[in-house]
Amino acid sequence: MKNKHISLGKVLGIPINLDYSWFLILALLTWMLAKSYFPQEFKNWAVLAYWLIGGITSIFFFLSILLHELGHSILAKKYKIKVKRITLFVFGGVAEISKEPPKSSAEFWIAIAGPITSFILAGIFYGLEKISAGNDYLTASFRYLAYINFILALFNLIPGFPLDGGRVFRAIVWAITKNFKKATTIAANVGRFFGFFFILLGVFHIFQNNVVDGIWIAFIGWFLESAAMSQIQRQALDELLFGHHVHEAMSHDFGIIYPDSTIQEIIDNHFIGANRRSLLVKDNNTIIGFLTPKQINSVSISDRQNKTIKEVMIPVQNATKINSNSLLLDALKTMDENDIVELPVIEDGNYIGILNRDGIIKFMLELHKLGH
Repeated sequence: MKNKHISLGKVLGIPINLDYSWFLILALLTWMLAKSYFPQEFKNWAVLAYWLIGGITSIFFFLSILLHELGHSILAKKYKIKVKRITLFVFGGVAEISKEPPKSSAEFWIAIAGPITSFILAGIFYGLEKISAGNDYLTASFRYLAYINFILALFNLIPGFPLDGGRVFRAIVWAITKNFKKATTIAANVGRFFGFFFILLGVFHIFQNNVVDGIWIAFIGWFLESAAMSQIQRQALDELLFGHHVHEAMSHDFGIIYPDSTIQEIIDNHFIGANRRSLLVKDNNTIIGFLTPKQINSVSISDRQNKTIKEVMIPVQNATKINSNSLLLDALKTMDENDIVELPVIEDGNYIGILNRDGIIKFMLELHKLGH
């Protein structure tokens, strides 16, 4: 268990996580199937049968979502894009890729792979429903799974970012305009339109006394609008940082520590005493490693008095570094691709500072105050 996620291992080398919110939607879907959908479609089952088939069907639905996200991931890997993780959560699932696709055709195929997978699953479950005729339990489950996968595919084809259809739409606009930023802005604004539409539709359902469905539809609309707005803000961030370099935002406030020091000594003297977040490990006047709060937090409280820095540090040969003259946007991409929040900065082979996300945010605020 890590943070808000439960790790389920890896599929095709991709970490699979469950967000805690997933358990809420699993319970709600099972309840809806057991108390409403199956009793209306299939009469005279035992109460336990409704709940059992409802629970099994819900789990297979989320396995379908996982396959949907794996569809995206397989195409992303085909285009040499690292997939950081797949997370199942209250709104379904998301495959987190490390960077934007290199061209419009890659964006198109990565985006469309998910809905195609869902359409294929709908066809498979429809076929299984026909084969299982005569067994109400199997027929009920397969019929719902065919229906829900078909609806999932159609919903994801809505041409609003960040839905798959919005990414397909962005790919088409990108191919026509040859301008990725323009395509992103258009697709994100269309996504915001659909977000507001679903919010209004949800409110309408609430006033029609369909409160549960109305709240859920409005919640989906809020999620779409927020995600689309985040993409617009990210693009604004890119424009704000365009042309600026690492040395403008890096910090020179890093500590030098030694490999034989204990974790607790470092916490007391640097993280608490001096409020430093990044430390370089030095031995015989040579930098041999790099230490961040992530490595500190990996050590249990009971072990911090005994474990030494050398046991948990990132060896210098394994540390991701950045040159002081590199572009800030390139540094951010490096952080995203490697799933890290700070980078040691080098100049002429020497360590001269640390670049972290806090420093970039402070630099952005300074630019904003100056009217950039």
